[in-house]
Amino acid sequence: MNTTRQGAAVHAGGIGVEGPRGWAFRAVDIAAEPGTLIAVQGPSGSGRTCLLLALTGRMRITEGEATVAGLALPKRMGSVRSRTALAHVPGVADLEPALTVGEHLKEQALLGPRVQGSPIASLPWGKRHKEATRARVDAALAAARLDPETLPKGLRTTVRDLERIEALRLSVALGLMHGPRLLAVDDVDLKLADAERTEAWQLLRDLTREGLTVVAAGDGAPEDALIVRTARTGTAAAEAADPTPTPVQDDPDTTEEEAADAFAEAGRA
Repeated sequence: MNTTRQGAAVHAGGIGVEGPRGWAFRAVDIAAEPGTLIAVQGPSGSGRTCLLLALTGRMRITEGEATVAGLALPKRMGSVRSRTALAHVPGVADLEPALTVGEHLKEQALLGPRVQGSPIASLPWGKRHKEATRARVDAALAAARLDPETLPKGLRTTVRDLERIEALRLSVALGLMHGPRLLAVDDVDLKLADAERTEAWQLLRDLTREGLTVVAAGDGAPEDALIVRTARTGTAAAEAADPTPTPVQDDPDTTEEEAADAFAEAGRA
C-alpha cells in the first residue's frame, strides 16, 4: 500500500475570528508548504482552538485572507472541511469513555467514502467493503503508532482504560482514517509527562515526514516546527468567539449534508 500522503499548503495573512463578545484571535500570519508541522502556541484563552477550527473550515474567519490546499477561506469552507480532519479537540472531536477502541474505529470507518464499484460492493457486509475498511483501519493505527496488542484488552479496551498518550494516538488514528491533507490536533501537551509530550510531538513530526500537513496546539514542539503564536486580545478571547461555523452558500462543494455536519460539530463545541 502506498503510504505517501499529500499534504496541504497553508497560507494566511492577518486572519482573525470575531464573535459577539469580541475577538477570539486576530493578526495571525502563516506560510507553510505541504508536509509542515505547524505548532500553535499561546496562553490559555488566546484562541488556539478557534484557529484550528478556522484552518479546517469549521469556523468562519472574519478578518484577513487564507488558503488551505489552494482553497480560499471562508468562501470554500465546505471544500476545506472535506480535505481536513480534527483530533483531540475538546467538545468537537471527543472520545467516548464508555466505548471501546474497536467501536470507535468501526464507527469512524462507517463515516468514510463508499467503495468504488457496484452498489452491492459498497454495502457494509460486502467483501470489498470489509477489506477496504480493514485496510483503512490498519493503516490509520500504524500511522498513529497504536498497536492494539499492547492495550489491556486489545480492541475491546474502553477509552476510560487507556493511558493519556494512548487516547491521543487513538484520536489521531480516527482523524487519519479517511486520508486528510491536513490534520489539526489540539492540546498535544494536555496532562502528559515530559517523555509522553516528546513522544506525542514525535508522532506528529513523523506524520509530516510522510507528507501530511499537521497543525497542532501545545507547548514543547520540536525546534524544526513552524511556530505560530496567538495572543490575548483583551476581550476574554476564550469566551469571545461565536462557536457556530457558518457554511458558505456559494461554495458549489458545500452540500446540505456538509452544512448539517458543521452545525452538529458546533453544537458539541
